Amino acid sequence: MNSILFIIILLYLLSSAGYIIFLFAQKKIYHKLSYSIMMAGFGVHTVLIGVEFFQIGYFPAQNLHQTLLFAGWSLAGVFLVLKYRYRLNILGVYAAPLTTAIMIAAFCVPAVAVAPTPLFKSLWLILHIIIIFIAEGSLSLACGTGILYLIQEHAIKTKSNRFFLKRLPSLEFLDRTGYAFIVTGFTMLTIGLITGFIYAQIVWGRFWSWDNKEIWSVITWLIYAALLHGRLVAGWRGRRAAIMAIIGFAALLFTFFGVNFLLEGHHDEFTKW
Repeated sequence: MNSILFIIILLYLLSSAGYIIFLFAQKKIYHKLSYSIMMAGFGVHTVLIGVEFFQIGYFPAQNLHQTLLFAGWSLAGVFLVLKYRYRLNILGVYAAPLTTAIMIAAFCVPAVAVAPTPLFKSLWLILHIIIIFIAEGSLSLACGTGILYLIQEHAIKTKSNRFFLKRLPSLEFLDRTGYAFIVTGFTMLTIGLITGFIYAQIVWGRFWSWDNKEIWSVITWLIYAALLHGRLVAGWRGRRAAIMAIIGFAALLFTFFGVNFLLEGHHDEFTKW
């Protein structure tokens, strides 16, 4: 498995290098090549997850190693789909290196064996994990778009950095695309939380138990709900929306990593990190 994982990391790394070259050279051939290499990496990545699923007999997201593998897979997959839909080519400069970093972390983290139980094979658990990770991939891209927006805005205001001014899309395009990513991610996050509540009812006999993961998941959901509400009602756009997208993703990261490492709860039964 390590040899396959190394190939995946190499492909994502080559894609990252290609996107960085594309940022400087601005030639479409570099983007097309980088996109194709990332697709190849995603294909091998999909095979790896599928093989592991059939080998262990349950969904491979029960320890930090497996979770990072799936997080990298979902980010790469969501990027490939949404980039194709919204034509934000330059976002690969953010998505490819981030995916590579996640995969390197997965390579460095040992796979801790978890004794399988019938709970791991629940359809609701599988749906919950898949949908949540798709949401996180989309909201990660919203964060990246927000960062690009702030960089471009600063370049326009100061007129001192023509490098980004010439290479990044217009502020209107970045704002509109970031909003689309947030709508997609928020929708999936909402569905993911609902499936999680249903699964909690099956496992613990109640939808809500004041678990730390549950609390922080709802806090993250409220941040994005506030952003969407502010955009629709108060006209939050541009810089404010970009900053909120970054804050929301920071909360998402804490929910994903911080809660597991720093706090305790029911989810410890399923993620032996």
